[in-house]
Amino acid sequence: MTRLALALVGAVLLLPVLVISAATGGIQVSVPSKQARTGIPPGYLALYEQAGLASGLPWQLLAGIGKVECDHGQSPDPSCSHQGVENQAGAGGPMQFLASTWALYGLDANGDGSADRWDPVDAVFSAANYLRAAGAPADIPAALYAYNHSQAYVDQVLAWADRYQQQGAQLGLLEMGTGASAAGSSVAQTAVAFALAQLGTPYRWGGEGGGGFDCSGLVQAAYQTAGVALPRVAQAQYDAGPLLPAGAALEPGDLVFFGSSPSAVSHVGIVVGGGEMVDAPHTGAVVRIESYAWPDYLGASRPATSGAAG
Repeated sequence: MTRLALALVGAVLLLPVLVISAATGGIQVSVPSKQARTGIPPGYLALYEQAGLASGLPWQLLAGIGKVECDHGQSPDPSCSHQGVENQAGAGGPMQFLASTWALYGLDANGDGSADRWDPVDAVFSAANYLRAAGAPADIPAALYAYNHSQAYVDQVLAWADRYQQQGAQLGLLEMGTGASAAGSSVAQTAVAFALAQLGTPYRWGGEGGGGFDCSGLVQAAYQTAGVALPRVAQAQYDAGPLLPAGAALEPGDLVFFGSSPSAVSHVGIVVGGGEMVDAPHTGAVVRIESYAWPDYLGASRPATSGAAG
């Protein structure tokens, strides 16, 4: 991904956050699979997550299109990344829009004053815009067929979407083409949705957003979005509880704590399922998903049941 594209990704990081609170009830959130995290550049993965949150579509659907069309901007085809270059069919950009389709559905998603189909941010959000206009999420296969009139294409995109979905670590993930979703805690779901939308954001000590997060700043901001007020630092968040019994099964949205003792908590993350958490780990890193099987694990709390209001 070019420096320009990365800068554009950064410019749109906060856009979907504005609609998460109101829209999460209809948004389906799941943890990226290992294949997604290793095969999709972090900037593109963050874009798919954010565009999915903003549009109410499964982010895996957008990632499947991005994979099939231009391998998430990594394809050597110049029409995928070179401004103004089109393929033989007249399509261009990382989501391979025709000029005629772009004229109807292209968005200036990064707010730079121009809707550009070669811009990754504009392209991914515009793909979501087009899919919704074509009937998604109510009928995802039909929307994909409208995107590219080929049943083989539809099957290929859905196959990639399935690979990017981590089974057993999901929170009401939309079943492709059915519109069915699992029930879950709306508070926990909103907090996890916010945290996932920050993937790729730089770690910044003392950060509470606006350019970076530290571990407890990410947790506080995620639950504030869900209407739950938490203290600012990891130790106070641990003390606030409610703590879960040792050995209790953890659920998405639970907080996991680390340190040398219960009175010396040094780190916190948000459980996303499958033995993994989303966290802002340390200076030089970014918000990411990783295992919480750390040797200094202290315990977990479930603030979604605390009833605290922000």
